[in-house]
Amino acid sequence: MHDRLYTAALELFAEQGYERTTIDQIAERADVARGTFFNHFQRKEDVVTTWAEQRQDDLRAFMDKSLSHRDDDATVQLERCMAALADFNEAEPDLTRVMLTAWVRSGQPLLEEPDYAGHVFTRVITMGQTRGDIARDIDPVVAGNMLRDAYLGLLYRWTQAADGRAPLHVELRALLRIALTGVLSWTRTPNAPLRDR
Repeated sequence: MHDRLYTAALELFAEQGYERTTIDQIAERADVARGTFFNHFQRKEDVVTTWAEQRQDDLRAFMDKSLSHRDDDATVQLERCMAALADFNEAEPDLTRVMLTAWVRSGQPLLEEPDYAGHVFTRVITMGQTRGDIARDIDPVVAGNMLRDAYLGLLYRWTQAADGRAPLHVELRALLRIALTGVLSWTRTPNAPLRDR
């Protein structure tokens, strides 16, 4: 029943938008009484939370398999992570746009646990530090949250863009390149203090 209601809600959100979809419509689409909705979700926003959690679970499961390949360095793992995120979102761009917008408007990004937000990125960075791929003086939680925040910002802009946008795979690869290599030119003396570069 939970899955029926969830599927009905996602279908309606994709068809007519989150704001225009009512709980009555969700119950009708799922062919249940209105009260049944509240046995599974307290509010309409909880469907959005479920969607976000399912995306996180899918990514975690994907990366659990990926991280079992211990010979792959952090760059390869981060590229796989970004590619998986692109696959998830490009598979359903309209639904992603609707759900991400609803997720942001409901304040969900502000309600997440700080360490949880970038957990997958943090795991990859920690693994990379163990292997020597990533500098040990980098806080993996800060770096993980930075990557997660950059990803969400890019995803939000990508979903709001008009037709003709670059494929999400391309955008995320560019984001990762900047995150891993930085934006400064290192053509000057490599050991010069940062302020002199």
